[in-house]
Amino acid sequence: MTQSASERWASALAEWAIPERIESLAPEPPWVLPPEFFRVGEPELADDRPSLRMARSALGQEGSVLDVGCGGGAGSVPLAPPASRITGVDGRASMLRNFAQACSDAGVMHQEVEGRWPDVAGEVEKSDVVVCHHVAYNVAEIDPFLIALTERALRLVVVELTAEHPTAPFNFLWERFWGLARPSEPTAQLFSEVVRELGYQPIEESYTRPRRAPSMSRTDYVAFARRRLCLTPDRDREIDSALGEHWPLDAPKVMTVAWAPPGQSAGHRSAG
Repeated sequence: MTQSASERWASALAEWAIPERIESLAPEPPWVLPPEFFRVGEPELADDRPSLRMARSALGQEGSVLDVGCGGGAGSVPLAPPASRITGVDGRASMLRNFAQACSDAGVMHQEVEGRWPDVAGEVEKSDVVVCHHVAYNVAEIDPFLIALTERALRLVVVELTAEHPTAPFNFLWERFWGLARPSEPTAQLFSEVVRELGYQPIEESYTRPRRAPSMSRTDYVAFARRRLCLTPDRDREIDSALGEHWPLDAPKVMTVAWAPPGQSAGHRSAG
């Protein structure tokens, strides 16, 4: 029986689970990301990447933004102006504190909602534009997630995700330290298939992110890599050597996938 795109997405994501034989040895949770990864700095505020450009176009002269999985606000704070109000949803209070500070620094009205999407979708009002950056690869049940995004959008939904799994750059380290081969899917292209399968008409645009200075010290980054690899602190020197000059590990190829809610077109702007 042929799998649907959403079933293929869930199956492919499941392959990225760390094997129990490895995760059981981890002294710390491997998937937690440091909040400093998500702070919004001047480069992000000045960025004109496709996801921001599409969102600005849909906002027109003014509008509201809902940022799902907002982190520090890199996907929404640069939209102010023209965004006059931004609502951030995130499962971690530390992320929401960074988001609130970035909004305050930008002088834009903001609201924070703590919780998982779509569980908290009913707690937020509809917004002109809904953005969701670098969250999709954490979502196995993708259909209800995307439907809830669309139901909260008045003009446009804008999703940004890496072309391949965001931890793929760590694959050589998994091979080196554990002899573990990692999957090749899901991909942003499969994500677009899911969107299309739901009956929406996605617009796609690729982008290569410029390399930027690390947001943390080399020592802290090695510790982050060690946690991700389920290793113990005594392996830090080996990790540091394996990284060489290739850090921070990043997936530079990004895709923006945007679509309008039913009854709208991707280029529509509401009056007012």
